[in-house]
Amino acid sequence: MRFPFRLAWNSTASYVGLLAASFGLALFVSYIFGPQINDYVYDGMFRAYQPPKPAHPESVVLAIDELTLMDCGGIRGIRRPIARALRLLAPVKPKAVAVDVILADQGDPKSKEDAALAEAFRATPNLVLSTELIDGGRTWEDPLPEFASGARLGHVSTVMDKDGMTRSILIDQHNAGVQRGALALEAFLLSRGVDTPREDLVFTQLRGGLSSARLRVGSVTIPILVDSTEHRRLMRVRFFPPKLTVPPVSMKRLLDDPSLAAQFAGKVVFVGLTANSAIHDRLFTPFGLTPGTEINAAAFETMAQGLFLTDVGPFYENLVALGLLLAIGLAFRYLPGWWAYAAGALILFGATLIPYIFFINLRVFPFATSASVAWLGTLTAASYYHLVVRRNLRIEQASRERYQQAMHFVTHEMRTPLSAIQGSSELISRYPLTEEKRQQIALLINSESKRLARMVEIFLNVERLSAGQMELKQEAISVKQMMEVCVERVRPLAERKHIAITLQPVPEELNLTGDHELVEYACYNLLTNAVKYSPQRTEVTASAWKDDSWIHIAVKDQGIGMDQKEVKQIFQKFYRTKKAEESGEAGTGIGLSIVQQIVEQHGGRIEVTSRPGAGSCFTVVMAARAHASVPTAAERH
Repeated sequence: MRFPFRLAWNSTASYVGLLAASFGLALFVSYIFGPQINDYVYDGMFRAYQPPKPAHPESVVLAIDELTLMDCGGIRGIRRPIARALRLLAPVKPKAVAVDVILADQGDPKSKEDAALAEAFRATPNLVLSTELIDGGRTWEDPLPEFASGARLGHVSTVMDKDGMTRSILIDQHNAGVQRGALALEAFLLSRGVDTPREDLVFTQLRGGLSSARLRVGSVTIPILVDSTEHRRLMRVRFFPPKLTVPPVSMKRLLDDPSLAAQFAGKVVFVGLTANSAIHDRLFTPFGLTPGTEINAAAFETMAQGLFLTDVGPFYENLVALGLLLAIGLAFRYLPGWWAYAAGALILFGATLIPYIFFINLRVFPFATSASVAWLGTLTAASYYHLVVRRNLRIEQASRERYQQAMHFVTHEMRTPLSAIQGSSELISRYPLTEEKRQQIALLINSESKRLARMVEIFLNVERLSAGQMELKQEAISVKQMMEVCVERVRPLAERKHIAITLQPVPEELNLTGDHELVEYACYNLLTNAVKYSPQRTEVTASAWKDDSWIHIAVKDQGIGMDQKEVKQIFQKFYRTKKAEESGEAGTGIGLSIVQQIVEQHGGRIEVTSRPGAGSCFTVVMAARAHASVPTAAERH
């Protein structure tokens, strides 16, 4: 596909620099302000993604629900129902049983419920009992010794992020040299016939003080996050929507209908509270308030199904972000008009999808990184693109204006020499003339054609200088010789108006360096204007002097003068004062604009002092140069 228009980019380095700055700012913003945004989006992706139902779930929850608590008189009476339920499950041989109930206090000795529960525990193979750290993490609250005999202990301490959301489990905890694995991990070890996981000492540094490590349980590799600041090791839990999880089986219904025990055959059973009244055992997850037992079951299924969510490392995170920035930069650099903005919008949309694409492939990519890089990069590129368009438009308008001014100049300033040439040629062709008269007319045509050629060349050179398409000549200029030539050229015009033109003595050592022809034109134009706009029988004075390292060339007249408002506008192209218009002198108002451009291109300035009716003084100020050999007028020509 070919595009009809392409911008002229002259500052690619500045464009790349701005994009690089936006990239650094975006990374800074994502690192500082991104964690909360990342967590919010992370939770939203759980709710948005509808995964296929896990194949053959290996766990089931034996729920201590409201019916069970009502039947046994509350949580203090739950030990006997648990014992009865375990005896019903024994014949179907579950892989493991994890009891998510803290059994650290003594039961009612009269009912002998502790003895019944201890006997049921001893008869249950692959048993995991829950424990947790209390007293500010200084003491383990373990089950009674008669319960723990022959059972493994797994902690059920919760880990919540700063926003109170549970997204991970603590894979293990340490206290006084005692290490306890998570209840879900211990159940997984028993289901795989492994005593302890094997540590993989390969660590990968992540953001926010986190690093990744691995645990191996048989053929399964469990990725974990190591939080070095709080000395914690975490595993992200792959939560599923409620309709895709295995429905919990009520303990009360199991006791009432023992045939339900068949559902637990070959499964890992998690026994725990699911009753709504047990609010202390419910935690916020991406799917809302969830019983702790179901969180443990979800953690177990994460390990059993191998559905581990692993964090993308900084290298790939920055690589993706850099790719987004590169795509944005290239889109606004090479695509024209609405194509660039459409591509920018498409990239923005893609940047929001990148974390979701990673998520469905079990990778956690920080949303804040892709979003901030895409948005800041797009804003930067689009703003720069807009500025380039505006700049190119201004250049185009300036080019058009220069063309119009050139035409205006041709039709006005060049009319006089063209008319002289045309009239003289008609005289030669129409009338019989003496040889002397023919010679005079030929000399006039030659003189006017040279004048016309010089005017065209000077105007074009000034326009090229303004457009940056031409370099100034660096010639040695004698101020005295230049001013003498200009005064002599203007003198015939002054004599016709009976104006005295005086050149005050100019020191020989005054020298400039620059384009001799342009500087001479500027001096000549100032003298011409002084004569044109001065009344008859007045005086025009030209002078030059050196002040420090600056040479001043002044032209002073006794003409119509100007007020300060007009002085500020006289260098605008085609501007003429009211009195200049009323004077009847032909002019276009472009001469002083050309003079100003010439002087400024030489690093100088023009100073103007004027009062209405008291005349004006134009002073060109240019840097003096060291004395150099200056060619004479004859040598230049």
